[in-house]
Amino acid sequence: MTDPYIEWRKTQNIKPIILPNKNQYYIHLSNIEKSWSGRMDINICNTFIMEAEQLLLNAIELFELGYFDCAYYALRSSVEISTTMVFLTDLPSDDREKYFDNWKATKDFPMQGKMIKQLTEQGYVFSDMLRKMPQFFTDTKKLSAGLNKYVHKQGLQHFYVSRNHPINQQKLLDEFTKAFETYLQRCIGVVAVMRLAIDPFPVLLMDEEVLYRCFDSMTEPYSEEFVDKYIGRATIKQYEQTDIYIETYESLMKEEKKSEVVFDVMKYNYIDSKNIEKIFKQTHLLSSIDVICALLVAACDKTVKVYCFNGLKIYSTDRKTKRTITSWCTDDFKKFAETDDLINQCYDEAYISVLTFANENYFIEHNEKMDTDEIETIIKYVNTKLGELL
Repeated sequence: MTDPYIEWRKTQNIKPIILPNKNQYYIHLSNIEKSWSGRMDINICNTFIMEAEQLLLNAIELFELGYFDCAYYALRSSVEISTTMVFLTDLPSDDREKYFDNWKATKDFPMQGKMIKQLTEQGYVFSDMLRKMPQFFTDTKKLSAGLNKYVHKQGLQHFYVSRNHPINQQKLLDEFTKAFETYLQRCIGVVAVMRLAIDPFPVLLMDEEVLYRCFDSMTEPYSEEFVDKYIGRATIKQYEQTDIYIETYESLMKEEKKSEVVFDVMKYNYIDSKNIEKIFKQTHLLSSIDVICALLVAACDKTVKVYCFNGLKIYSTDRKTKRTITSWCTDDFKKFAETDDLINQCYDEAYISVLTFANENYFIEHNEKMDTDEIETIIKYVNTKLGELL
């Protein structure tokens, strides 16, 4: 049985607060979540990106629960973890490996100030950003000093017993909440900008001229609203003067620009059957799997979806399926591929037919049954066009 005194005492100086913009922050933080880098040489950075976002989410939840100093500690940690991320990716390779080993072993690893000093002296990207984005780093230093006042309990207003005293609570509540939201927004901005020290794709891909020339990047671009609210256009303009941005931009702009329908095939696995000829004009910019799936859609107007890799990859189309269930299971596709009769297998309200090209199974979803002539026509069409296009 819970002791009534313990229940009263543990909440005596803890006053929960409602953040009116909480849902918006969660939506906006998905910009960081989706900003994963595809750099294989430093893929550990994605773990840091996820951790920084988690700390920002923790700060929101802790503040609402009433543990405001813990919330500010989480905010400070999000800034520090993003600095550590840059430190472990921007130093010369020998130093990077040494410090990464020390970091994993939790020994002899520098604190925030020393990391920044060393990055200033040895970091290629960071030092360049520091020179060309001076106001951002000045503001970030002030931000850290402000966060420390909460974490280090400077002033009675940062004491639970004073901050949540009945005399003070209501009078200061609005200001207190606004102050936290200001710090939260600034920390989100710092994490988002420090992410750009890894590669510039979250910003580069905001430009369609770059987006349609890019490979199939795992990174999603920051939204216009996210940039305006948390980073600022002035900071972005300064970042666009950095070497990492300019070099990547110039390299990508040399690539052929994809049409929108071709980009949709590559990025979203969406095949517009009404623009199939437009897709065929740029098949050299697509993978062989992309091309085969597009051919299967072009070969027969009964095809509404194409699956490969036992259902792990799905190509949708502008054609509507009769299947009402939206979930799927790879085990189902393994069974489809192992049956004696591979054609017209029931798949809820639709059908699955399995065809093989280049030693890979392709699962065609269609609404009506296909006869033998249709299947033979599809196979012949795909094989003939593959020879022409690839």
